[in-house]
Amino acid sequence: MFSRSLMFPALCLLVVPFITLLIVTPWHDFHLAYGDGHAVLTSLSLSLISVPLIVLLGTPVALWLANTQSPWRISVEIGILIPLLTPPLAMGILLVTAYGPYGTLGEVLTRLGINLTNTPAAFVLAQVYAALPYYILMARNAFENIPREVTEVAQTLGASRQQLFWRLTLPLARRDLLNSLSLAWARALGEFGIVMIFCYFPQGIPVKLYVNLQNGGVDAVYSLLWILLLTSLPFPLWCFYRSQRSKHTPA
Repeated sequence: MFSRSLMFPALCLLVVPFITLLIVTPWHDFHLAYGDGHAVLTSLSLSLISVPLIVLLGTPVALWLANTQSPWRISVEIGILIPLLTPPLAMGILLVTAYGPYGTLGEVLTRLGINLTNTPAAFVLAQVYAALPYYILMARNAFENIPREVTEVAQTLGASRQQLFWRLTLPLARRDLLNSLSLAWARALGEFGIVMIFCYFPQGIPVKLYVNLQNGGVDAVYSLLWILLLTSLPFPLWCFYRSQRSKHTPA
């Protein structure tokens, strides 16, 4: 009873902003501002590119971290934590420094005809940097939760690495991997700081929210804010609900 009474202040603190949003939203005049539709299309379409890239790049790293005994493991994990812990604005500046037209790699890319500043490719790259570390660490935990005895038995029976991954590892880790994917989706779709600095154009939902806020005040952002919440939250919440339900469902 004592712990229950103590949990209410924290819960109320977390819920207040969303209840306030429900109250103050002008439902009688709910409409998107000029350019909001394009921002929604930009964020959703480019996130559908960045998230598969995150899975493609991050899954091998997560699987290696979960299974390796290499002394390099800690160094690799630190290398993943550094971009995760770096403030988004600082990360955006670092990307401009590296990939901008006058950056170290940017000059080489520019000579090759590749522009990674204020382009869709830059937008995708910013989303990858924002979400990839989260996906790797969560996917690593998903693979680590697989009992080693199961994989050892499969190897003893002659299963190849490809068979072990596709027929055993992925099915056993699918729920936790789905949670990892949902977090990557939410992080990529909602990233503001990195995108703001590295690729202001094309404007996705977070940057357009900032523009609307600057031009019309807080009353001008509620409609687009609802779009952001309704596109970024349902998938992660559904994944969480499904994973929790499976844990508490009797076998």
